[in-house]
Amino acid sequence: MALFSKKNSTDVVLTGDRPTGQLHLGHYIGSIKNRIALQDKYEHCFYMIADVQALTDNASNPDKVRKNVFEVALDNLAAGLDPKKTAFFIQSQIPEIAELTVVFLNLVTLARLRRNPTVKAEMKQKGFGENVPAGFLVYPISQAADILFCDSNIIPVGEDQLPVIEQDNEIVDKFNTTYGETFRKIKPVLSDTPRLIGIDGNAKASKSLGNAIYLADSKEEIERKVMMMYTDPGHIHASDPGKVEGNVVFTYLDTFDTDKAGAEELKRQYRKGGLGDTAIKKHLIDVLENVIGPIRERREKLAKDPEYVRAVLSDGTKKVQAIAKETMTKVRKAIKIDYFANKDYAV
Repeated sequence: MALFSKKNSTDVVLTGDRPTGQLHLGHYIGSIKNRIALQDKYEHCFYMIADVQALTDNASNPDKVRKNVFEVALDNLAAGLDPKKTAFFIQSQIPEIAELTVVFLNLVTLARLRRNPTVKAEMKQKGFGENVPAGFLVYPISQAADILFCDSNIIPVGEDQLPVIEQDNEIVDKFNTTYGETFRKIKPVLSDTPRLIGIDGNAKASKSLGNAIYLADSKEEIERKVMMMYTDPGHIHASDPGKVEGNVVFTYLDTFDTDKAGAEELKRQYRKGGLGDTAIKKHLIDVLENVIGPIRERREKLAKDPEYVRAVLSDGTKKVQAIAKETMTKVRKAIKIDYFANKDYAV
């Protein structure tokens, strides 16, 4: 599995996105920045575009999923994920993941799936009730297959995904106990900013809630969204003392402004009075444009060369397909279904 030559050759990093829309600043600060750092630290890095997973709650709209495979690839390439260091691949093109999911389904009870707090929260958010698609409910099982098919053990995640990783490690333990030592435990890597709030003050910036600033947004769109941000409703006049806590503009400045001393001085002035909301919003617009502007420029250039993006996905997928076959050969042997690989097997 020697794709690249770097340090930390025994660990394997896997990251991924669901192709349900363009990626936003929450994805960038919560996962993409981690991916970029990890690809320089580890020898084996994989980036999965989880199209099958996206279909669990978009089954009636496959065109949306297909279109956004290209979009999320663009976002990651433009942000700095390097295909020479990280193998890009499309989930649906690795049939071994589906096979491994079926194997793992036998190791988890329905009651355990329903107890997973991450799945419960997302079911509630999407309003499924009792009509939850089975594919959505078994998400922790399919994620275990996503991770383990290439022997990955380093997984950058947000805090909300920790219960899923915990359940994935239960599957590792169950498989190893039942069939012999086969898979390694999964180690989650948390971002310094695991969750970015929405521009509306909602607990999470989200594609589905429409409260996010996207990596492809124009400067005009960034300006429009920042000017809509929630600040302090009691801060009516610039001369009024203002609250920083719960103020979305300052939350974003804390996250993205590299001048930490300057941001603290703005907070001091705002609390004292004499600093208007428009002034701090204009400062935030400049800060966010410094982050998004270079990404947007690279993204626009890459979008003009779709064959390059296609080649990145195709080449990476071919490399990963070979690894998947090796893993499933090992798994089939462990669960005693390698009938024709074993010459001693008699029909």
